[in-house]
Amino acid sequence: MTRRTVRIAMNGVTGRMGYRQHLVRSILALREQGGLDLGNGETLWPEPVLVGRREHALRALAERHGLTEWSTDLDAVLAHDTVDVYFDAQVTSARVDALTQAIAAGKHVYTEKPTAADLAGALELARLARAKGIKHGVVQDKLFLPGLLKLKRLVDGGFFGEILSVRGEFGYWVFEGDWQDAQRPSWNYRAEDGGGIVVDMFPHWEYVLHELFGRVTSVTAHVATHVPQRWDEQGKPYAATADDSAYGIFQLEGGAVAQINSSWAVRVHRDELVEFQVDGTHGSAVAGLRDCRVQHRSATPKPVWNPDIPATYSFRDQWQEVPDNAEFDNGFKAQWELFLRHVALDEPYHWDLLAGARGVQLAELGLRSATEGRRLDVPEVTL
Repeated sequence: MTRRTVRIAMNGVTGRMGYRQHLVRSILALREQGGLDLGNGETLWPEPVLVGRREHALRALAERHGLTEWSTDLDAVLAHDTVDVYFDAQVTSARVDALTQAIAAGKHVYTEKPTAADLAGALELARLARAKGIKHGVVQDKLFLPGLLKLKRLVDGGFFGEILSVRGEFGYWVFEGDWQDAQRPSWNYRAEDGGGIVVDMFPHWEYVLHELFGRVTSVTAHVATHVPQRWDEQGKPYAATADDSAYGIFQLEGGAVAQINSSWAVRVHRDELVEFQVDGTHGSAVAGLRDCRVQHRSATPKPVWNPDIPATYSFRDQWQEVPDNAEFDNGFKAQWELFLRHVALDEPYHWDLLAGARGVQLAELGLRSATEGRRLDVPEVTL
């Protein structure tokens, strides 16, 4: 067994998502399993180079996990010939400049979304990457969730017949930060820092809808800042200038309609933090992060509306659990493996910067729809 090393500059791993999902549960998990098996007796060994602004945080991370390479100098890291891949999990406002710099240095790039603050910036990144001839990918992790993998299995198997509608509910209560610490960073609630739930979540909904049900052709959105004041990491109050809730209607190619509510100001009364209900002529399904339940038309009860008598049965009990039929790895790690195989073996990979630009476009049009109070068409994104 021969081992090939791929050195990955990882920028933003001192943040919650960058550290937990990308460093620990993806790259370090790959190292713990002995590397990525490429076949033909070859293993790919990921070597992270931690990059960030806070020296003490980087040093502490490196010491905690036995890593030796870290730097606060992104220029120096990108100038090093042995660095193959640049990964970005920074705040959105810092992403375009860093990705542009990495592309110019000839590094393959893999990045969290949104890739840019607006469609023009996202498309420019895709153009630069194509012109440079480097490989590029965007994190689209929800496609790799067990619940959505089961849902895709149903779609591919024709379970639904004609798909009529998709209903999505996402969110939870994010504490304001005064009497209990907030579960999300304060910049998420400041528009001037790139915050807002539309910018954060509409790119997710774009690729979920696109990959499972069809391209989004129009959007109607209403947004709100339900909690106008929050407290930051130092306990200081600040005005929440970004939207914390969004209510979207998406027309899909083929005729299906999707309605998705996203909120950081809602208390959870569902089985999982995100759930999608898909209704079709032959059957329906409800999928969450891990589980998926179905009801076929042959087993659909015949409810009768009668508010004068209590229900004597549980509607939830009338649904059937979809079995795993497979082992599901961490979704972030699964996509990292595909991207690294793309880099090492040139295997096909279509979740690229152009796909990321579609997500930015939907967020941009969603915010514009909310401002103008009307439905907007979503043109196909091309370079």
